[in-house]
Order: sequence, then structure tokens, then C-alpha cells
Amino acid sequence: MKISRDIQSLSVFKRDTAKFLKQMKKTGQPIVLTVNGKAAAVVLDPDDYEYLREKDRRETVAAVKRGITDAEAGRVTDAETFFKEFEKKYGIPSE
Repeated sequence: MKISRDIQSLSVFKRDTAKFLKQMKKTGQPIVLTVNGKAAAVVLDPDDYEYLREKDRRETVAAVKRGITDAEAGRVTDAETFFKEFEKKYGIPSE
């Protein structure tokens, strides 16, 4: 990501939207839009957005399948035990 090119204020983006969309298409890089100097939105090519959504879906399905496999194999812990062990391991005081 080239900061001077790929991070723009929302007001500058609104003034020359077509130019930035053309740039995004050419570079393949998303554009981070800022408001008052802080990141507020990301403009992303539709194909890239769809790819990210599909990747997230595949990862979620895989995680659910792993969870089902673990449950079927008896590799589970009840919530109360889990939280007690978690709190002990990370030094979190229980309520």
C-alpha cells in the first residue's frame, strides 16, 4: 500500500471519485478513506470483496466442521470448566 496514493480523505475522494476508482482498478489496491485523519471506510474492488467474503465463509465452515469432529470424538469441555481454566491460566480473577 502506498500511503500517498491509497489513503485519502473522504472529501478529496468525493471531489474526484472517478479518478480514484480508475486508480484502484489499475493498481488493484483498496483505498482507505479518512475522516478527521482517522480511517473511516475502505473502498474495495467488487471481485476482491467477493473473494474475501467467500474466503471467510470457507474458513467458518471449516471451523464448524472441526468443532463437530471434536465433539463427536469427545474432545469437548463444558463452559464452566473452560472458563475456570482460562481464568487461572491468564490470571483473571473470577467473579
